[in-house]
Amino acid sequence: MIPRFLLYLALARRAALVAVLLCVAIVNVGARGDWIVLENCRLIVNPANDGDGFHASAGKEEYVFRLYLVDTPETEGMEPGRLIEQAKYFEISVPQAIEVGEAAKAFTREKLAEPFTVFTRMSGAMGRSKIGRVYAFVQTKEGDLGEQLVRHGLARIHGAKAIPPGFSNARSELQRLQQLEDEARREKIGGWGINVGRLNVRAQNPPAFSLFTLGKGSVSQASPTPVKSEKLTLSRLDINTATEEELKMIPSIGPVMAARIIGARPFRSADDLKQVSGIGDKKYETIRRYFK
Repeated sequence: MIPRFLLYLALARRAALVAVLLCVAIVNVGARGDWIVLENCRLIVNPANDGDGFHASAGKEEYVFRLYLVDTPETEGMEPGRLIEQAKYFEISVPQAIEVGEAAKAFTREKLAEPFTVFTRMSGAMGRSKIGRVYAFVQTKEGDLGEQLVRHGLARIHGAKAIPPGFSNARSELQRLQQLEDEARREKIGGWGINVGRLNVRAQNPPAFSLFTLGKGSVSQASPTPVKSEKLTLSRLDINTATEEELKMIPSIGPVMAARIIGARPFRSADDLKQVSGIGDKKYETIRRYFK
């Protein structure tokens, strides 16, 4: 008969091996390189939904999506340590953080009331749901949902990072999120304004939020096959108010050209871009469609 302590040791080793294999599986899922686009997704009402994670359908399939790069406060006390961390980020109390979480949940529900688009690599996200959660960028008709949450003071910049479709790295999107957060802080809205009664006050002049496109080969829910990503585009910008960071996200516009455009303001319309030094006919045709 095998001594009991040896049996326990064997079971422990087996459990450790299983844990390692599970970790490898998660890493492999997360390493998938190409984006899958799920169009015409619809929110599924579920008590587990919150601001940054929710059930949704794409055709006949049901998913639980978790947003990349942003994190909204919890709406219950099941993870007290996480709630304390979130409250500290916004410099508010834990009960107030829960209020912000509820406001974020309502905001996301409102924004996803109409069909939306999901960009995902099917990278696994941990969670309590029986349905596997996957990380995603979620796009409403106004643009990236994560950016909207941050701009309205309802989410912090935190969580799993990913290079957005069309980007060579995640740095520019993180810088954009930081700019949006700074604006929400200055306006004292959302979590940044809960102490002065401005939790549910929205940004008065929200910017153009990022709008991801993959060109002709976009994949729908009926054919979830990875496709190659192309350039990121923005919702159309106001030529006289677009920030340097927004201008630099447009193909063919770098820091120097962005500075020239800003220095040439005000414009009567975006048609006057041709007056900017360095913008010839070819560059004009490339960038004009990004402006109102």
